[in-house]
Amino acid sequence: MGKCIDIRRDAPEQSSRDILTSILRAGAQKMLQQAIEEEINAYIASVNGSTGETTIIRNGYLPQRTIQSGIGDVKVQQPRCRNKTKDQSVAKFSSRILPPYLRRTRSIEDVIPWLYLKGVSTGDFQEALAALLGDEASGLSSTTITRLKSVWKNEYDDWQRRSLKDRRYVYIWADGVYFNVRLGEDDRNCILVIMGTTADGEKELLAVMEGYRESELTWTEILLDLKSRGLTIDPSLAIADGALGFWAALPKVFPSTRTQRCWVHKTANVLDKLPKSTQPRAKKMLHEIYNSPRKAEAERVFDHFIETYEAKHPKAVKCLVKDRENLLTFYDFPAEHWPHIRTTNPIESTFATVRLRTNKTKGCGSATATLLMVFKLAQSAQKNWRRLRGYERLADVIDIKWKFVDGERTKAEAA
Repeated sequence: MGKCIDIRRDAPEQSSRDILTSILRAGAQKMLQQAIEEEINAYIASVNGSTGETTIIRNGYLPQRTIQSGIGDVKVQQPRCRNKTKDQSVAKFSSRILPPYLRRTRSIEDVIPWLYLKGVSTGDFQEALAALLGDEASGLSSTTITRLKSVWKNEYDDWQRRSLKDRRYVYIWADGVYFNVRLGEDDRNCILVIMGTTADGEKELLAVMEGYRESELTWTEILLDLKSRGLTIDPSLAIADGALGFWAALPKVFPSTRTQRCWVHKTANVLDKLPKSTQPRAKKMLHEIYNSPRKAEAERVFDHFIETYEAKHPKAVKCLVKDRENLLTFYDFPAEHWPHIRTTNPIESTFATVRLRTNKTKGCGSATATLLMVFKLAQSAQKNWRRLRGYERLADVIDIKWKFVDGERTKAEAA
């Protein structure tokens, strides 16, 4: 009897969900149709108003179209219009809301690379999408997925060729990100990533490319490509891990850019050279260095670390000391930016999610396929990146009349 009671209790709840979904879908369909009607009416009014006569008139509808969305299929009809005068100077109507070949919303397209990297084969996409979006997620066959990957390849190629003219990036972060997939014949292959922040504090993805983390040649190629497309002003600061060919390439392309080594990577490298029993105390001391409010205090804790561990653990101390100057560069920039520029976390946090999605993947296809999936997921993640905290101070970083001491702005000395 208990089982029967549960079934009766669940059935109305399921029915209510279905009704609610139907109401939401109907409402979305009505709003979409209304928005498209208003769009074409505004276009007709604009053209006729500028010509002073009835040049454009309504002319029925195109065949009904089905748009796949997160709440199921939404049906819509695109209105048509006709130019009575055949005046070729009048721009043809093109809906921004409903482009001619749109068949699914962006949210569904963002799910597809996620599923691919999760290890779902193209043949199983239909079942996976049905589980996520309901039975309405139809029409996404393996052939469709293959065709979409071809579209993504074109999008990636266009993105790689986009102009960067008149763009300025104050800070850039660089890293080589490894995934649990085989990228070509060499196990050293990874995805090389560069992110930047504009003078307005917006974070942007600048480069995503397959290559070698340690390769100076590959990093030089990436940086020169950015420069050839218009990025002619040297960034103020570059943040990266110490084990990159990036550092050898950077001064060849952007010689005035200052350097900051990532404290997260450095901490891990130093602790790796210490016995486990010593690591908690050493880690706390390393944190005290880069969390110090003033550079002088950081230098003092730095010296204390050397004195404490040099005799018994010289390799750990050597690992830390060799990058001493580049580990403390952040003190010459606004204090509000320190949490952003002490580490490569803007890249790590984004690609940690992507990496988790690849861990269960068994053979993610070709290196190109993996690159495209990572690119699409990174583009999707970029929509949620937050503006740099204290972005207003970026103008002071750019302005040569100012300098920063312990994160505070002061007048720069005349040359």
